[in-house]
Amino acid sequence: MFFAFIVFVGAGLGGVLRYATNLAAIRLLGEAFPFGTFLINVAGSFVMGLIAAAAVARIGFFGQPEWRLFLTTGVLGGFTTFSAFSLDAAYLWDRDEFGLAILYVGGSVAVSLAAVSAGLWLVRSLPG
Repeated sequence: MFFAFIVFVGAGLGGVLRYATNLAAIRLLGEAFPFGTFLINVAGSFVMGLIAAAAVARIGFFGQPEWRLFLTTGVLGGFTTFSAFSLDAAYLWDRDEFGLAILYVGGSVAVSLAAVSAGLWLVRSLPG
């Protein structure tokens, strides 16, 4: 139960950081392009890489499972799930599973776009 709680707290913090970053990006850069989401995905992926490498090297508190879970699944999960997607793809690539990595990236993007389109279509087709 403790692990669920630290993920919960971390996700809340990450969600607030995401909201604040999106607001700042809109104020600074406008709404013509989703700069906030783009910056969140890039920054989250970068930080995920830092944490993953530090955890493997057991640098400081990053080697402790509680902190790793709080920061990756919690904070970064609330901030952006794209960071987890990026790490999964990088791990496939690092294991020389190039075909699987390409399938994972391409499939995730294509199927996710199809899924969001299906959801949009379904709700828009409802009467009233």
